[in-house]
Amino acid sequence: MTKESAQKRKHKKSKKKGKNYPGKNNKNKELQIIELILREGYAGFHAVTQGLAIKPGDFVLVEFPEQKEVAKVVSLPVSIPISQEAIDGLPRVKRLATSKEIEKYRENLAFEEKAWSICEQLAEEQGLEMKLVRVERLFDRSKVIFYYTADGRIDFRQLVKDLVRALRTRIEMRQIGVRHEAGMVGGIGCCGREICCATFLKKFDPVSIKIAKEQSLPLDPVKISGICGRLLCCLLFEHNVYAELSASLPKIGKKVSLEEVEGRVVRYNIFRESVTIETGEGEEIEIAIDNFKKELG
Repeated sequence: MTKESAQKRKHKKSKKKGKNYPGKNNKNKELQIIELILREGYAGFHAVTQGLAIKPGDFVLVEFPEQKEVAKVVSLPVSIPISQEAIDGLPRVKRLATSKEIEKYRENLAFEEKAWSICEQLAEEQGLEMKLVRVERLFDRSKVIFYYTADGRIDFRQLVKDLVRALRTRIEMRQIGVRHEAGMVGGIGCCGREICCATFLKKFDPVSIKIAKEQSLPLDPVKISGICGRLLCCLLFEHNVYAELSASLPKIGKKVSLEEVEGRVVRYNIFRESVTIETGEGEEIEIAIDNFKKELG
C-alpha cells in the first residue's frame, strides 16, 4: 500500500468516526417540539417529541428530570432546527399514555380536589392565615404539594400532621410570592392579553420604580402595577432601549442651550424618537433626537 492510499484510508476512517468532520457537532438537529399542559388552567410548557403520531387532546407520558407525569397535548408537533444545548433540560415525551395511566391521572385530579377541601378546613380550624393557591399530587403518588401564600411565616407543623393522617401520604408545604401566585392562577393584563407570567415568563427579575421614571411613565401605582400588585414585569422588556437612549443624551432636568432654543430637558419619547425641552417661558418644544445630537455636537 502506497503512502498516499494509506492517508486516504485513514481520512475515510476518521470521517466515519466523526473526527475532523467540519460542522458535525455545530449543526442544529431537526427536532419536534410540542406544547403540553399538566392540568386544565395551567400554563403550557414545551417538550421534545420525535416520531410520535400525536394530536391536540391526546394524553402522553412525559419524562421530567425529577419524575414522570401524564400531560395533555394542546398543539401539533412543530419541526424546528435546534441545538442540543437549547433542548437540555426540556421535558421529553416518551409515548402515548395508556388507558390505565389516564385513569390514574384522573384519579389524581379528584384526589387533589379532596385534599384542597381538607386543607382549607383544617387551616380554618387552626386559625392559620394562609391562602391556598394550588394542590398537586405527583403522578407516582409519592407526595402531595400544597402551594400557599401568607403575609409572614406560618407554623404548619400541626396542619401537616393532620393532613398526613387524613390523606395517608407525604405532605410538602410550599410558600410562594404573589408574583408566582399570579402565574399559577393566570389572568388578563392591562394590555388585554394573558399575563406574561402565566404564559412565557419563567424568571422574575426585580423591577424598581426607577425603571418607570426612566420611561417617563405616570408614577400611579394603579397604572404601573400588575394584577399581583407588584410593578409590571413588562417594564423590563424595553428598559435596555431606554437606558441606551438616556446614556447618549443629557439627563432629564438638565439645562441645554441650542441655536434656536434654550431650556431644560423634560422628557424623551422613544417611539417618536424625540426630546422635549421646556423653555423659560414654559413653552415645550419637541426636537428629533438626531437633530438634538447634531446641535449638541
